Amino acid sequence: MDYKVLYRKYRPSDFSNVVGQDYTVKMLKNAIMNDKISHAYLFTGPRGTGKTSTAKIFAKTINCENLVNGEACGKCNSCLNFNSSADIIEIDAASNNGVDDIRELINNVKIAPSEGRYKIYIIDEVHMMTQNAFNALLLTLEEPPAHAIFIMATTNVESVPITILSRCQRFNFKKIALEDIKNRLAFVCQNEGIKITDEALSEVSYLAEGGLRDALSLIDQLSSDGTEITLDKILVNYGSISSVFINKMVEALENNDAMAIVEAIKELENNATDYKVFVKKLIAQLVQKAIKIKNDPYSQKLSYEQIKNLIFDLNDCLNKVNVYISPFVLIQLILLKYINKDELKNQERMPKNEINGESKNKESQVILEQNFGNEIKNSDIQTTTAETFSNDYEEEMIEYLNELKMVRINNCFVNAHKKYLTYFQNKFQEFATSDIKPEIKSLLIDAKIVLASPEIVVMAVSLESTVLLINRKILEIEKSLANILGENIKLIAVSEKDWNEMKEEYIKNLKNGIKYEIIDEDSLNELKPTEENALEEIAKDLFSEEKIEIID
Repeated sequence: MDYKVLYRKYRPSDFSNVVGQDYTVKMLKNAIMNDKISHAYLFTGPRGTGKTSTAKIFAKTINCENLVNGEACGKCNSCLNFNSSADIIEIDAASNNGVDDIRELINNVKIAPSEGRYKIYIIDEVHMMTQNAFNALLLTLEEPPAHAIFIMATTNVESVPITILSRCQRFNFKKIALEDIKNRLAFVCQNEGIKITDEALSEVSYLAEGGLRDALSLIDQLSSDGTEITLDKILVNYGSISSVFINKMVEALENNDAMAIVEAIKELENNATDYKVFVKKLIAQLVQKAIKIKNDPYSQKLSYEQIKNLIFDLNDCLNKVNVYISPFVLIQLILLKYINKDELKNQERMPKNEINGESKNKESQVILEQNFGNEIKNSDIQTTTAETFSNDYEEEMIEYLNELKMVRINNCFVNAHKKYLTYFQNKFQEFATSDIKPEIKSLLIDAKIVLASPEIVVMAVSLESTVLLINRKILEIEKSLANILGENIKLIAVSEKDWNEMKEEYIKNLKNGIKYEIIDEDSLNELKPTEENALEEIAKDLFSEEKIEIID
């Protein structure tokens, strides 16, 4: 097979061709020119950013016999034979990660180089090594032979033991800038005679997410049929999305056009669009919109606070989507939350039967009008029942739910144990993926079980508004749990912020010998408001009790 894929063909062979890692290249060249070469290096960073290529260039330059301004000459015996040199040992830790492989390496490291000044070990994906392998390597890194240099590369530095990290010079490879990728792709396409539009270059650079190797692989695939690479070709084949579509989505948000958002999300799902690409592009556009609002707040339809909250919600969605819920459902719900926000907020404050148009308030108003004629004005009844009643009921309900939350969490602390926590976490996962109502499932998508006792389970969610929505429906959720899993337990939701504070207070109290005691939940019954009782009291205040008829 004569054809060589582009990312291999255009892999940099010297420091001058390394793209987007100027600081790292400068430091490595300075180390070579000043003869301050360390015995161990660790290159970390995302995939496709040049870690392994730079390691090879560094190894080649170290052993070069005729350096030119910190660059390998490419003409000496060491440079010409670099790829077949016995002094350059490349190891893939993903497949050679055992302790036996490392012991073999350690035994060979004592042998002096056959040609060059140094024997250089390039260990790729070093985080894949086992703990025993790391332990075997540790002593050699601590006291290496003068002729040995280790260059390790990893995309997951968190998995590398701190004992290894502390013995290496670490260089962080950053994602390559969009413009740098675009310029490199333009150079490659011109060299290869590949026709591509400027819009397509920009889109490929964006889709690569900072990795030049991925960008070159995309160009390789798109150019396989010999036709010009256009933006439409990329959108169709790679589930990407145009900036025009993103702008229309933002416009729909500004115009409170719910149907436009629903149709757009449906189109994305039908076209198998990559939802992550869509969300990232939408966030980028919203950031630009937020900047415009800060510059001229009166020229924009959306507020800065709305856009900020929407960006946080979308970013949260990227982190919390799981295999059981369609990501497009979550994205649609998030976007619709910001449609007619003020109007929806007012509806949430009204009693449920008022929203459905079947309010007992209206029925009671008819009875009152029939019995008393002009003794009371319509506007007075509406003010009393629709505003005063709604506001009072809402405030009382929030107060009751807050008290209920504190009591249940307190009581859960009394008999909490890790075995209950593990048990209910597993049960809750089963429950959340069962055939429950969609509205309940959407409420619980963000919930995590954080505390459990034999009788009570505490859930934590990120948003305070979701806490109130869950606790309003807590009886319905408990019944669903009992029906589906046969678990008769009490539930309560709390925000992650409040939970962290409560947990710290609990730990502090334990250390101080303060014990939690059960609080009788029935003591809260007098705080619990009911829509029917509240309406009765209003009517009794206006008229004598015998003149009132309540219609069920």
